[in-house]
Amino acid sequence: MTARTRVKQALSEGRPGETLLLKGWARTVRTGKGVTFISLNDGSTLAGIQVVAEPELENYAEVSALGTGSAVAVTGVLQESPAAGQELELKALSVEVVGAADQEYPMQKKRHSFEYLRTIAHMRVRSNTFGAVFRVRSALAQEVHRFFAERGFLYVHTPIITANDCEGAGELFRVTTLDMDNPPRVEGEIDFGQDFFAKATGLTVSGQLEGELFAQAFSDIYTFGPTFRAENSNTARHAAEFWMIEPEMAFADLSDDADLAEAFLKRLCRFALDSCDEDMRFFNAQIDKGLIERIEGVARASFARMDYGEAIERLKKAPVSFQFPVEWGLDLQSEHERYLTEQVVGGPVFIMNYPKDIKAFYMRLNDDGRTVAAMDLLVPKVGEIIGGSQREERLEPLIGRMMEVGIEPESLSWYLDTRRWGSTPHAGFGLGFERLIMYLTGMENIRDVIPFPRTPRHAEF
Repeated sequence: MTARTRVKQALSEGRPGETLLLKGWARTVRTGKGVTFISLNDGSTLAGIQVVAEPELENYAEVSALGTGSAVAVTGVLQESPAAGQELELKALSVEVVGAADQEYPMQKKRHSFEYLRTIAHMRVRSNTFGAVFRVRSALAQEVHRFFAERGFLYVHTPIITANDCEGAGELFRVTTLDMDNPPRVEGEIDFGQDFFAKATGLTVSGQLEGELFAQAFSDIYTFGPTFRAENSNTARHAAEFWMIEPEMAFADLSDDADLAEAFLKRLCRFALDSCDEDMRFFNAQIDKGLIERIEGVARASFARMDYGEAIERLKKAPVSFQFPVEWGLDLQSEHERYLTEQVVGGPVFIMNYPKDIKAFYMRLNDDGRTVAAMDLLVPKVGEIIGGSQREERLEPLIGRMMEVGIEPESLSWYLDTRRWGSTPHAGFGLGFERLIMYLTGMENIRDVIPFPRTPRHAEF
């Protein structure tokens, strides 16, 4: 019995005269005088292989009537192709129709809009664009693990169900087994003491706080898992479910944090260019002309570093008008971030030491008393891509910040324990995996880089 060969292997390693068994789906079926051409794709590569079927086949009538989208198993002889744009084709010796597709198959040979394809997200993966997106996503996920493994980082699975809100934003999805029609109440409030976990719980917005616990035992750790935000936003950059990469390093400061973030992003850029080259060329040609040049520039760049205060001054002196105001103490908007990285620096730049009032409670208070050791990495075209900080390792300042922002210290007593016993300076950052994929592929909507997007009013599949 002939072992199956993937199309990618057949095209890259196959030699004319070899007999191969290929299995996949028909992207197109063209029948002419005495011959049928099937463009066969199995998802292993952007390019399909042309299968040439002739009337000598026992089931030629069935093969010539195949619909686009049909699954077939083809045994044939590899031969040089006379057609332009392809070196090899497969002359069919037998074609088994594994799963037929009728004329209602929604992925016909024409250009479909991304909006339409989102309505058939379960089928869009058979298109060129989404095949390329999810091959790159898979390859990058594996490279993320390789990067941290090579540096001795421990991979930690942090909880998806949590009783704390890391960001303090109050945008958690509630997890409960209470009767929604008649929940138990105490003094008019829902009594979560009768819930499954005996307290109010939700889906996590970040694994950072739990990651910090592990960093205080293993030194260098990272998390890579799903996170959730119940934010009623329909922008192209927001989803209710997304994946986050969050390293945490003990005995590290903000400079160490930036060093790791720079090495990480450059490594992923280089990997995408070198190891996903076919798909990257497709994105460069079809999605975002200039993409490869831009990613190459980041991979080679030395990332600049700029204090928040200097960034504000640069923005105030900018010879352009911004939609959002620029003042010390206000957060930077996407238009400000892009101006800094594209016009001021002309490349990636870390903005560091933000006002404490616009950052999270766990960030280390600087000596000036009004800024924290926070950093955002800005890159051309998208602005912020990584956000991180040195964490507040001192117990009293941390409790003070929690009280300032209205977090009851007792609710995070386990977190504070790490500051009581063997506390160390430590730092980390978060990188939204989907935002990274958008940046590396040129895709402009987060819904198009995650297999099954979860957005307000949409939780299909």
